Amino acid sequence: MNPAPRLKLFVMMVLEFIIWGAWLPLIYGYLPSLGFTPLQQSWILNAFPIAAIVGMFFSNQFADRNFAAERFLAFSHLVGGAAILALAYIKASPSALAYLKDHPDAAWNPLAPFWPFFGLMMLHCLLYVPTLSICNSIAFAHMKDSQQEFGRVRMGGTIGWILAAWPFTFILVDWQKVEAENPQGFIAWLGTVLSSGLTGPALLEATRWTYIVAGLASFVMAAYSFTLPHTPPKKAGEAGVERLAWWEAMRLLKQPFVLILWLITLVDSFLLYSYFNWTGPFLGTPQSAGGPGIAGNWIMPVMSIGQVMEILTMLILGVTLKRLGWRLTMILGILGHTARFAIYAFFPQSPALIILVQLVHGVCYAFFFATVYIFVDTYFPKDTRASAQGLFNMMIFGFGNIAANLVCPWLKQSVYTSGDITDYRSLFLVPTVISLIAAAALAVLFRPPPVAPTPPGAAAPAH
Repeated sequence: MNPAPRLKLFVMMVLEFIIWGAWLPLIYGYLPSLGFTPLQQSWILNAFPIAAIVGMFFSNQFADRNFAAERFLAFSHLVGGAAILALAYIKASPSALAYLKDHPDAAWNPLAPFWPFFGLMMLHCLLYVPTLSICNSIAFAHMKDSQQEFGRVRMGGTIGWILAAWPFTFILVDWQKVEAENPQGFIAWLGTVLSSGLTGPALLEATRWTYIVAGLASFVMAAYSFTLPHTPPKKAGEAGVERLAWWEAMRLLKQPFVLILWLITLVDSFLLYSYFNWTGPFLGTPQSAGGPGIAGNWIMPVMSIGQVMEILTMLILGVTLKRLGWRLTMILGILGHTARFAIYAFFPQSPALIILVQLVHGVCYAFFFATVYIFVDTYFPKDTRASAQGLFNMMIFGFGNIAANLVCPWLKQSVYTSGDITDYRSLFLVPTVISLIAAAALAVLFRPPPVAPTPPGAAAPAH
C-alpha cells in the first residue's frame, strides 16, 4: 500500500475516534448532574448501542448498496456533529435552579429537558455508529495485506482517542484558583494548573465542553471525508451481490466457528463497557472510601494511558497474528481484562498500580477487537464486508454495551455498595471470573479453518 493513501486512512481514523473519545469517558458522571433519573440515564447511554443494532440492518445496508462510502461519512458527520454540539447547550432550566436555591432539600427531576437531550443523542448515534464500520470498510478496500496494514492504520484511532482526552487536563481546570495563587514562571504555572482540577458542580458544568469538542471534530471529519479514496457501492443485482447484504452476513453465522466468535464478542464487549461504566467513578473514589483517589482533571488522561500501549500492540499485531494465530491472539486480548479487573479487585487503593494496569487496555483492544475486524475481512465475502463488520459491531457496540449499561449500575449501586462505601473487591471479581470463562470457551470451541489473506480483487472464501 502506497504511503499517501495509508496516511489518508490513518488521519481518517484519528478524526473518527476523537469524536467518540471526547464525550464518552465523562458522560457517566455528567448525566446525573442534569437531574435525569436512572431510567432516563439508561436510555441516553443506550442510544449508542441501539444505533449499533439499527445500523446493522439500515445504515450499513445503505453503505453496502447505495452510497459511496466517503460521501456517507461526510453526510453522517455533518448532521451528527450538529446534534452532538447542540448537547452542550442543554442545561438545567433557570426555574429548576431557582426552586432548588429556595428549597435546598427538595428534589427536581430532571433539571434539564430529557427529550431534547435524548433525541439529539439518538440522532448523533444513529449517524455516527455506522461510520465505525464504514471507516473499517474503506480501509480494508484499499489495503493489499490487511493483516500487516490494518493495525498501522487503525493506530490512528488510538492516537485520536488520546488527543481527545489529554486537552481536558487543561480545560477542566479551576482557573480562578490558578489566578489567585499567581505562580511565577512557566514551570510553577504549569504545576499549579495541573494540580488545580475542577471539582463538584464546577467540574460537571465544564464537562459540556466534551460535546463542543466532539461536534467540532465531526465537522472537520465531514470535510475531510471528501479527500478519502473513492469507495463505490456494490449494487444489488450485480453478479454475486444479494439485495440484503446484512442477511447474507447473518447467514454466515450458520458456521460454528463464526457463531462462537460472535457470541464471545458479546461477552468481551460486556467486559469492555464494564470498564467504562466503573473505571471513571472508581478512579475518583478517595482512598478513605476504598478507591485510588485520582484527581478529577486526571481521570480522562489516566484512562487514556491504555491507548499508548494500544499503539504498540497495533504495530506488532500483524506479526503476532502470523506467529500465534487467530485463537491465541484473541485469548490474550480477553485475558487482558482478567489482569486489569484483578488488579482493581485486590489493589484498589494502590494508585501507582491502578495507573500502570491501564496499559493492558491496548492488549484488550488490539488483540481481540482489532483482530476480529481483520478476521471478518479475511473470512467474509468481499461484497458483504461492510455489513459483516456491522454484524460484529452489533455485538461490540450494541448488545454488549446495553448489557453493561443495565447490569453495571445495578451491581455497583444495589449489590456491592452499602452507604457510601463500595466493596470493590467483590465488584471487580465478577468481570474477572467472566473473562476467564470467556477465554476458556474461546480456547476450546473456536476452530476456524486455515485461510490466507484475500488478495485485492479476489472473493474471500465463504465457509
